[in-house]
Amino acid sequence: MIGGARQPREYGPPPVPPSHQGCAIRSVRVQLPAQRGELRDRHEDGHHLHHLVWRLDPSLRVCSSAVLGGGIGPRAWILNAQVPGGYPRFDPDRHLAEIAAAEGLTGPGAGLMTAADVAAYTTGHDGGVTATVTTGLGVRGWAAAPESATHAPHRPGTVNIVVTLPTALSDAALVNAVATATEAKVQALLDAGLDCSGTPTDAVCVAAPEPGPDGGEPFAGPRSAWGARIARAVHTAVLAGASTAR
Repeated sequence: MIGGARQPREYGPPPVPPSHQGCAIRSVRVQLPAQRGELRDRHEDGHHLHHLVWRLDPSLRVCSSAVLGGGIGPRAWILNAQVPGGYPRFDPDRHLAEIAAAEGLTGPGAGLMTAADVAAYTTGHDGGVTATVTTGLGVRGWAAAPESATHAPHRPGTVNIVVTLPTALSDAALVNAVATATEAKVQALLDAGLDCSGTPTDAVCVAAPEPGPDGGEPFAGPRSAWGARIARAVHTAVLAGASTAR
């Protein structure tokens, strides 16, 4: 996610203005990562870039901090798109919508953005949970930084985390799952020997089935059954990415 970017009014792709129509994006399948994700290849404005796409089952909903389609609700897809360093645009939500449209994605979706090499994604698996992570650590630091540090411009390096699991979670547990994934990310960064809690633009998506009449699992903290699996899967993926990204 790009720090400070505005949230779109709608979760689906917004209309593409005339100034951005005809954006040269060519997508072809490269390979299949785990659990519904696809690594895709595109050429855009002279850059060869990659993005990951999850085409989600209709029964899934997503809790995320994504720049496009953030929040909690049904999502038909998740997109994690690589952009060039020194990202020149000021409309990341619309840019993500353009990429989604080129992929034929329809309906509400969640879109994340990073300057990291998306093709170098890493994964972690634990008890039915899959975590897919792209790790860009060029701009990193501590969350509780001095006020002077918060005014510095930030480019989109970004650690993006997408978690999928087969068990329904309550609203509270979905939020708890995002917190658990973030805790596991920080633990992995420290275990990799990095003196930071992340980057200023990190984002998380957690996808789980819609809860039925029972309301879904009520907890996803690190000592709950599913939270522990999320934590271990995210830790594995982030540790692998951090060990090769620095």
